Amino acid sequence: MLEKILVVCIGNICRSPTAENLLRDALVHSKAQVNSAGIAALVDSPIEPTARLVLEEQGHIPRDHKAVQLTRQSIIESDLILVMEKRHLNVVLDIAPEARGKIFLLGKWQDDREIGDPYRQGKPAFVHAYTLIKEAVHAWALRLER
Repeated sequence: MLEKILVVCIGNICRSPTAENLLRDALVHSKAQVNSAGIAALVDSPIEPTARLVLEEQGHIPRDHKAVQLTRQSIIESDLILVMEKRHLNVVLDIAPEARGKIFLLGKWQDDREIGDPYRQGKPAFVHAYTLIKEAVHAWALRLER
């Protein structure tokens, strides 16, 4: 079992904290530590209110969240890094090239599906992103629990 999983998006206030919450819930019986970070994080910002609302409406209790900046150290310390878009893969590799092999799209098991940023697009975009994140997290959880 992987011990440290890092979920990455841009601002670390919408997609990655949503995935972090869902993945933590899905892996509740494992020893995996799940965190998130942003490539251009809105440092110390809470989860975006609509993202929080969608999580709550789906029966989740979001943990307190403060956005954090992705760092070389957080990349190196992670066993698995899950990103939302293909361009995020390159950004992570630019920061820490030696991380190749442990960085994947969150949507890897859905034909490398990318999950677009719902930021400032209204609730339907957040619901759509949540649905894609939930499917991807479920697929990862099945593989990680083996």
